[in-house]
Amino acid sequence: MSRILLVEDDPGMARGLGYNLKADGYDVVHAADGADGLKQARAGAFDLILLDVMLPQLSGFDVLRQLRADGNESPVILLTARGEELDKIAGLKLGADDYVTKPFSLGELLARIGARLRRSQPGIAVDFPALRVERGTAHARLTPTEADILHYLWEREGQAVTRGAILRDLWGVAEASETRTLDNHVARLRKKLEDDATRPVVLQTVSGVGYRLAPGTLAVQDRDGNAPDS
Repeated sequence: MSRILLVEDDPGMARGLGYNLKADGYDVVHAADGADGLKQARAGAFDLILLDVMLPQLSGFDVLRQLRADGNESPVILLTARGEELDKIAGLKLGADDYVTKPFSLGELLARIGARLRRSQPGIAVDFPALRVERGTAHARLTPTEADILHYLWEREGQAVTRGAILRDLWGVAEASETRTLDNHVARLRKKLEDDATRPVVLQTVSGVGYRLAPGTLAVQDRDGNAPDS
């Protein structure tokens, strides 16, 4: 189940969107202003953020700017009543993935959400015993360390996993001593998993926490020879 953060201050629209998103199978968290939206986005891991532009306390643009500065790469669809082309361009330059102008049809919004989620979950085949990754027609070899990190995150896909937990469970070391080494391994791993390693959607950074593997992105041949569905 994909998890969506809805940041919308209009109570009626928030209720309607929340109801229909849940009916379509999404797990929805609602924030009623920009400050709470930023707090929720920083505290949890979301597969997509629906972000109104005109919000109290912090505008949608301010929220988006701070999220991208944090390294949060969750896909963002802006909801805006504005029609000016410059506002749409500004949102995209700040890192928005798409925008929908109010009033919009529910069908159009759901279609855009589905398309964006499919795009962020490209389908990657990983053969852990062979230390091999296939992404479309591209393929790459994993180092044993990269395979260990990826397998650890895959076993906990969708969860925000701290750097300390990875270092402790995989290497038996304290967080402070090897954090940069872990980050370097993750950076190299992203080059083998992502379409654009500078804007990761598969192996995501959770600001202030660590890493999260987006659910449903890997088709896995596990180390026991099985090919599980997850």
